This record gives sequence, structure tokens and C-alpha cells, in this order.
Amino acid sequence: MDSDLRPAAVSKRLQSGEKLPILDVREDDEVRVSRLKDTINIPMSQLQARFGELNAYKEGPLVVMCKVGGRSSRCADFLRAQGFKGVINMDGGISAWSDEVDSSIPKY
Repeated sequence: MDSDLRPAAVSKRLQSGEKLPILDVREDDEVRVSRLKDTINIPMSQLQARFGELNAYKEGPLVVMCKVGGRSSRCADFLRAQGFKGVINMDGGISAWSDEVDSSIPKY
């Protein structure tokens, strides 16, 4: 399984009907500016304390996203270290989603 996917590839898999939960690790103030529908929001600053909330996704897949992909990559590595399988980092984050998938998503 891919450990990094661009937003266009994530969108294509979602459009095909695949159940692909997305964990948004941006902070609450960022999520208020722009967000994707039906995402799970646990800010990176809280993930270590709250990752147990994600146990339903432990066998994967689980896409992790942030603004451009740096924080989500670190969070994906953390989740893998906790035994999560099928964790995918969304390379480029919500900024690339706005460029590649849906230009109505605000960039900041």
C-alpha cells in the first residue's frame, strides 16, 4: 500500500466508493478556515493523548492530512509506531487538495 498519496489520488479512491477515512491533524483555527467534508479532526498537538480514539481504523486504511504534508507525515509515522496499519500521508495537504481537486477549498 502507498504510504504517500497526492490529493487527486485520494479523491479518485473516494469517488470510486472506497471507505477512506481522513484524519485532519491541523489545529482548530486552521480547520475553521478550510476543511474537507467528513474528516476526523485531532490536532497534531493532541494526537499523542487522543490516538486511542482512532482504534476503529487501526487495521487501515487511514489518510492523514494537514496544510502541506509535513505535520501529517510525522503524525502518520507516529501512528505506524503505535501499530496502525495502512496509514497514508496525503502529500501536499489541503493546499494541494485546493489545487488538484476542489478550488473552492480556501487556501491560507
